[in-house]
This record gives sequence, structure tokens and C-alpha cells, in this order.
Amino acid sequence: MSWFAAVSERALRRAPHRQWGRFLDGASAALLFALMSFELAVKPLQPQQHATTPIAYLLAALITLPIAVHRRHPMAALVVSSLGLIAYAAGHFAAFPGYASFGLMLGISLHADRRRAAAGFLVSAAALSIALALQPKHVVTASSWVSTLLALTVVWLGGEYLKARRARRLAAVEAARQQELDRERRARSAVAEERLRIARDLHDVVAHSMSVIAVQAGVAHHVIDDRPELARQALGTIETTTRQALVEMRRLLGVLRQGDDSTASLAPVPGLSEVPELIRQFGAAGLDVLLKQDGTADGIPPGVDLSAYRIVQEGLTNVLRHGGPQARITIAYPAGGVVLEISNDNRRDGAHSRSARPAGPEPGRLGGTGHGLAGMRERVAVFGGQFEAGPTPEGGFRLWATLPFGDPTRVAVGGQR
Repeated sequence: MSWFAAVSERALRRAPHRQWGRFLDGASAALLFALMSFELAVKPLQPQQHATTPIAYLLAALITLPIAVHRRHPMAALVVSSLGLIAYAAGHFAAFPGYASFGLMLGISLHADRRRAAAGFLVSAAALSIALALQPKHVVTASSWVSTLLALTVVWLGGEYLKARRARRLAAVEAARQQELDRERRARSAVAEERLRIARDLHDVVAHSMSVIAVQAGVAHHVIDDRPELARQALGTIETTTRQALVEMRRLLGVLRQGDDSTASLAPVPGLSEVPELIRQFGAAGLDVLLKQDGTADGIPPGVDLSAYRIVQEGLTNVLRHGGPQARITIAYPAGGVVLEISNDNRRDGAHSRSARPAGPEPGRLGGTGHGLAGMRERVAVFGGQFEAGPTPEGGFRLWATLPFGDPTRVAVGGQR
């Protein structure tokens, strides 16, 4: 249906142009026929020329009227007009028929392909030469031959020039239209990418905050009768986490609302420098996190910095939701990139537990965390990095990611374990 609609739309657009072209062709043919008829009626006869008869008007019609159909049948119109021209010249009538031949040649040059236009020029030149040869000698001179064939050549080349110019103009219009379509396509792609980025950020914020709130709410419910001070601490963590989540969600919504307003006040975008504070929040939620950093975070682009922070946040959220009481983070800074590794051993012997939080699901469920791993893979893919995630032989889970902003080969080698 879409193909049929496109063809129908193009046909409707071209219909007025076709109607106008047919009207113009018909008007030109009628005008040239009227001119020849007027000359046949009033032009004085030269010696050896014959008086005007109905046959002369009929032959004049055969010469001029094919111009009305030359767009649809160029070669047939040319043959009929040329035969009428030769018969008219053989009748030695007074009116000059060359104007009609020039008009037909111009129309064929403009509206037919180059091969047919060249063939039309040769046929017209031959027909005019025969017509000139059939005229009385005192009517046609050498200058008549030269001027007639020269005028036919100029008309042919002029039509070819106008046709090429029109083709260039149409090509320029089509190129401009294609560029506009490309700009719209890029704009739609940019909007889709921005929506995806915002969706990832919102998911990270909500998933992290809701996981902390759920764990702490479970702790508070579990110990509210026996250890009210621990329940009070859990409720405080819930309050702090909720406020932070609301602030960041307002920041993201502010990005959507501000549009082109560069004066809007937004909170700083989080990065790897905020990882210690993130670890503190997870520690308050009952997750021990061991952090190891190799190198310094110098010259990291904001996009890489934010994506790395979100990957750490999502990885710790998965550990808190599904894994053991302790997580290990390794952040390395090889030349031109960032390498992240987050793992847990899934031990629940209580040695590392900072709060009596309920046991999570089995580690086998880690492979189906929904948008979490998919979002991390998308963030890594944006920068052309590598991402691995899967269970460990000890029963835990490990994810490893590289975020290059320089030479991807050096980053992968520097971060490979």
C-alpha cells in the first residue's frame, strides 16, 4: 500500500504539469497552423509558385499539428510532419514551412532523450534539404540553405542546453529534498538516542533507590520489635535514599523541560569521583564494598565518566538485590579508557554482613536482571567498548567492562585479566 500511495502521490503531482504541457503544445501547433494559413492567404506568389488550394491547408495541418503530440509520440510526429513538409514543398506553395519544423525540433530536443533528439535533427535536416531542393531555383539561394540548416542546428542545441539545465535544477531540488530528509532522519535518531539515554538514567536511579529502599524496609520490618535502633537506622537510610532519588529525577526531568534554555540550573552530573559516596550509601544498606583503583582519573570525557558511574551503580544494585553481602570493585585507568570489574562471591556466612538483611534469590537469576545488564551493554556499546557478565566458579557473579575514549586496543589489553 505504501508503494501504491507513493506512486499515486507522484502521479497527482505530475498531472497538472502534464495538462499544462499538453495545452502549451496544442496552442503552439494551432498558432503555427494559423501563421501558415495567414501566409497562404495573403502572401504574394513568386514565379513558378502555385496558388493556394485546400490541399495546401491540409498539408499545412500535417506539418504543424503533430507538434501537439510530440511529447507522447516524438518520432511519429516527426515522420508525419516531415512527409507533409516534403509534399508541401513539391506543391510550390507560398508560405514558408520552416518555422513549424524548428518548433517541432525544439519540442523533441526538450522532451525526448538525447538519442531521439539527435535522430530527429538528422531527419529534420534531411526533410528541410529535400524541401529546399524542390523549390524553384530563384526562390531558394545558397544563403537560404545555410541559414535554414544553421537555424535548425541552433534550435537543436538550444533545446539540449535547456533540457540539461532543467535536469540540473531538478537534481539540485532533489538533492536539497534528500538533505532535508537526512536532517529529519538524523534529528529523529538523535531524539531516539536521547530518549534511550534518559530511560537508562531513570532506570538506574529508580532501580538503585528502590533496591536500597526495599532492603532497608525489609530490615526495619524484621527487627522493629527486637532492635528498634536498627529499624530507626534503616528508616533513616530510606529517607536519605528517597530524597537523593527525587533530586536526581528532578534533574533528569529538568533536562526534558529546559529545551534550549542554557540558563537552567541543574545538579552536577555524577561521575567516578562520586563512587566513594555511592559505596557509603550501599554500606548503609548493608552491603560491604571493597574498592581498588589502579591509576588516576585524568582527562575522562563527561559521557564516559557518567556511563562508568552508572555501570558501577547498576552492578552494586544487582549485588545488593541478588548477590552476597560483599562486593569488590576494581577501577583501572589505562591510557585512553576506563576498565571496570565488579564481582561478589555470594557467601552468606555472616562474616561480612553489616546488617541482618534477608537473603536474596539464587545467583542463577542474575542472568535475567531485565534492563540492568542490557542497559550496561548499551552504555558500553556507545563507546565501542567490551562487556562481559556471568557467574564465577565460586558461585558468585562478575561483570567486566571497558569504556575507551582513545585507542580501544590499548584499553582492552590494559584491562584484560
